Amino acid sequence: MHETELDRERHVVAELYDRLDALRDDTARRLAAVRKQGSAGTHQARGERDAYARLYEDRLLQLREVDPRLVFGRLQLAEEPAAVPERAQRFEGRSGGTEGESMSEAASSTRAARAGSAGSAAEDRGPESDPLRDLRLRYVGRIGLRDDDEHTVLLDWRAPQSSAFYQATAANPVGMAARRRLTMRERNVLRVDDEVFDADLLAKAGVRPEEVSGDAALMAALVAQRTGRMNDIVATIQSEQDRIIRSELRDALVVQGGPGTGKTAVALHRAAYLLYAHRKKLQASGVLVVGPTRAFLTYIEEVLPSLGETGVVMQSLGELFPGVTADVDDPVATAQLKGSKQMASLLKRAVESRQKTPGEASTIEVDGERVVVRPALIADALRRAQRTGKPHNVARVTFVKHALSALTQQLAQQLRRRGQTLDEQDLAVLREDVRTSYDTRVLLNTAWLPLTPQKLLADLYARPAWLAELTPRWSEEKRALLARPRDAAFTIGDIPLLDEAAELLGETPDAHDQVAQKAAKEQRKRDLRVARAAIEDADAGAFVTAEQLVDSADSRGDGLTTAERAASDRTWVYGHVVVDEAQELSPMQWRLLVRRCPMRSFTIVGDIAQSSSASGGRSWEDAVGPFFRGHWRLEQLTVNYRTPAQIARVAEDFARSRGLPITPARAVREGDWPVREVGAVGPAGLSAAIVDAVAHDRAIDDSGTLAVISPVALADDVAEAVAARFGGDAGRGAAGLVKPIVVLTAQDAKGLEFDAVVIADPDGIVAESPRGASALYVAMTRPTQRLALVRP
Repeated sequence: MHETELDRERHVVAELYDRLDALRDDTARRLAAVRKQGSAGTHQARGERDAYARLYEDRLLQLREVDPRLVFGRLQLAEEPAAVPERAQRFEGRSGGTEGESMSEAASSTRAARAGSAGSAAEDRGPESDPLRDLRLRYVGRIGLRDDDEHTVLLDWRAPQSSAFYQATAANPVGMAARRRLTMRERNVLRVDDEVFDADLLAKAGVRPEEVSGDAALMAALVAQRTGRMNDIVATIQSEQDRIIRSELRDALVVQGGPGTGKTAVALHRAAYLLYAHRKKLQASGVLVVGPTRAFLTYIEEVLPSLGETGVVMQSLGELFPGVTADVDDPVATAQLKGSKQMASLLKRAVESRQKTPGEASTIEVDGERVVVRPALIADALRRAQRTGKPHNVARVTFVKHALSALTQQLAQQLRRRGQTLDEQDLAVLREDVRTSYDTRVLLNTAWLPLTPQKLLADLYARPAWLAELTPRWSEEKRALLARPRDAAFTIGDIPLLDEAAELLGETPDAHDQVAQKAAKEQRKRDLRVARAAIEDADAGAFVTAEQLVDSADSRGDGLTTAERAASDRTWVYGHVVVDEAQELSPMQWRLLVRRCPMRSFTIVGDIAQSSSASGGRSWEDAVGPFFRGHWRLEQLTVNYRTPAQIARVAEDFARSRGLPITPARAVREGDWPVREVGAVGPAGLSAAIVDAVAHDRAIDDSGTLAVISPVALADDVAEAVAARFGGDAGRGAAGLVKPIVVLTAQDAKGLEFDAVVIADPDGIVAESPRGASALYVAMTRPTQRLALVRP
């Protein structure tokens, strides 16, 4: 049976790949034709060309990224569905989903290509024996595909009709008779695994129920060797995970789960699902994925493209303020202070203190005339500007305007008292003289200086007297936590403070810029009309929006994609934000993220027990409650897919002994190797013992990935020792994730997984921070196969 079925599925998969290739070739031809048009013609013609080019470029990229394991499963319905007109079955795309075709004319242009390949093979077998056209069979894959006749031959995994692939069970088959999973390598089907829900089917095939299992594909994925990059789980999503992935887009969704429960995979697949189900709403504004470190983002960066979504912005906590990249944490006490809400009020006071009335009168010189400026004149201009409620740099325009008017009037009165006659033209010249006077600029800047966030924060840290003036109730020890040289690099904890300062300061308006902005707005309106016409003509509204096309065309001038432009724009408002390892975030980091998505549409994943940050919350209510005002809900993942039970028990016993609030999770497999405890001969022998532990594990299996997780203080020595023994096979940090062996700190290892882990000096990891026990718990739950603890 299996040989026949395997051949049959190989033929089906080949036909689907033929369809994919035809679509890809057609899209490439169309893109080439558009590019040949050049830059000549009217603005409308150029706009239409850019709109089509962007459409074809995005579609071609998607069709390339989904190539590996295009199709991974099949559903067999219990009953043949009633005949429905094909147009009514086109659920994908019209409601925001992604189909295999980017426009209706693609179907007609690829008919000839298929006529000589997979199509003819299907005709030879006859429609009654063609699985792709059997109404009781539904193939499920990464994207949706239709044939020339608009018949759906491959369901997008996110489509409503695909949900049964993940939800059907023997107890609740949801109308399905059987589920088949296809194990593939590139384009080749290696095996098929069936899970049958209909006993009659088994009887007809002469198969006993105990001979049929649907877990083989899942178990194969769980024990498969890791590569240093996270793989999607689209073929093996479990019912518990699928329910969360497909949950509705409302409020903030918090997903709590212990190590190995698939929190990150669920978050990324949910992002892909939301972009499918709410494409028109989310594509124009985009989705932001935030991870704890650059190493983590490097680890997960291939998942969304493999699901057909390539425009998502991914940033670490140190990259959320454009123009500044931070990868160093502050000492614990400093990080805790910088992450606290009191920093928001401190920055507010700091900005307000830069709007200052002079303590006494001053004298300025304007074109040879000396003018005495009373403090009341500056104070009145300050009040008028402050009443606008605008950010510091924006309100400064109002301050300068009123101050210049008052100074001009004072100078004019002074000249009139000496007998001069001044008309309107003279007053205009006089105002310009006042504005360009060096003394005037010094006076106004002293009272209200334009600032950048970087300068404000650097001054705050480097001027102890100013900080003391702003914090009269702070102790000297507390102020000392913020002290640092003016030219010191910003830390991860500074990023939300820079963003807070930017919110308080605003941009500095410029008259020329305002004119240019107005012209740009009018041009954008015209471009949007052209883009909408192009999309309608191409019948491509399901795949791209007019806003996307226009943004993409605009970005070509600076060489940036729309996602890159969003990442470089601090004021960009996203439609949805995914936050991983969210238990680590401080209140100030939450303030920053809520500004990125004021509608508070979030997917928040983490594990409170794994919180190792000094500023992280002790509970989800503590962490997110103040920012989402009751508009958040909690879901829990309860099955540990990654960590073998032998390792999970040791890690959980340690966590309980330290009072960590772990989330119980059931491991789906026992594992083959118990946890190893290795003792070194004194501290001096620790590096040698670590290297020996690595060599011992590589002797078991040298084809997978292994991480050495070390305290920060030992990381350099450990990395040097490992590199000396294993040479080019060993790496360090995020860049080393492409190597079979990598040395990481416990912070670097958060969210990652490896075939094996060697922990160097577990007690040292616990001792290096107040939440070191959580850090060690995280480190112990990274392996999928083997764990060794090396103690001095």
